[in-house]
Amino acid sequence: MVQQVTVGAENENVVLNSGDLSLTLLPHLGGKIASIRLGETELLQTPLLPYATRTRNMAFDEADASGWDECLPSVAACTVQLADDSSAQIPDHGDLWRVEWQPEGPSEGTLRAECFSLPLELVRSLAVSETESGWELRLNYAVTNTGREAVPWAWAAHPLFAAEAGDRIVLPSSISSLRLEGSGGNRLGKGGDTVSWPIATLAAGGETNLSLAQSIESAIGDKLFAGPLGANEDWAVLERPSAGLRIRVSFDTAATPYLGLWICCGGWPDRPGAKQACVALEPCTAPVDSLAVTGPWSQMLAAGESFSWPMTVEIQSREV
Repeated sequence: MVQQVTVGAENENVVLNSGDLSLTLLPHLGGKIASIRLGETELLQTPLLPYATRTRNMAFDEADASGWDECLPSVAACTVQLADDSSAQIPDHGDLWRVEWQPEGPSEGTLRAECFSLPLELVRSLAVSETESGWELRLNYAVTNTGREAVPWAWAAHPLFAAEAGDRIVLPSSISSLRLEGSGGNRLGKGGDTVSWPIATLAAGGETNLSLAQSIESAIGDKLFAGPLGANEDWAVLERPSAGLRIRVSFDTAATPYLGLWICCGGWPDRPGAKQACVALEPCTAPVDSLAVTGPWSQMLAAGESFSWPMTVEIQSREV
């Protein structure tokens, strides 16, 4: 079915429809993909707090902490040194979820945003379509250095897919271990440790199946990375038995060779109030959250240079 587009009052939201699938963008709130709804089923984490204007230095958990944002030029807040001996302060989850995005070209699904901590501009195009097996979201990204000096950068998609106990994460069978970025209460160990997948050893003893989402009462919050990944490891799946769906994320491992996994079953935010119950499948350019942590994955973008990459999300019946 052909994609249909509806623009809300004062361009505050854009709705893309294809059959029973409806996707809502909020350009004025960081270009957020606020909702991916299939019939009555919402596929993204719903807001923990009401939508509100963001500031340049607020923490991610001070906002709604929901939906799908883009993290550029870092996920973690950090300070990075630049080529001209100056430094840049990167805020929590980067710049772009805090700024208003602008339309780019004739397509309502294409938006542009400018970072403020580094001279970077991101253009994201998004289209939805109905397929024989379900629905497909096709995204294309391009980042450009608009400054006069080379700058470091890292990107991660941040799609918080709603999850409940019994939902299952499926990775290519060749992936048997992950790098631990962090784990609530250090239940899996310390940042930088290697963790077995899918059956991991708990720091306190015993084992856990990381591929199965737990109840929100379990208070689990784990961030892990896979990669660098090969050409045949370019996908990850979240199976949702109660909804009869499987969500398959695929990406180009030559451009985005890592996959972040945020598995949150009531373990975050640390503040009082509502907690996330989600699994984020995050294609990314680095196996760390902080741009200040360098390694073979580190990337520089020369003045005027651009870099582009794709990402696809397929929503299918579990029988497919």
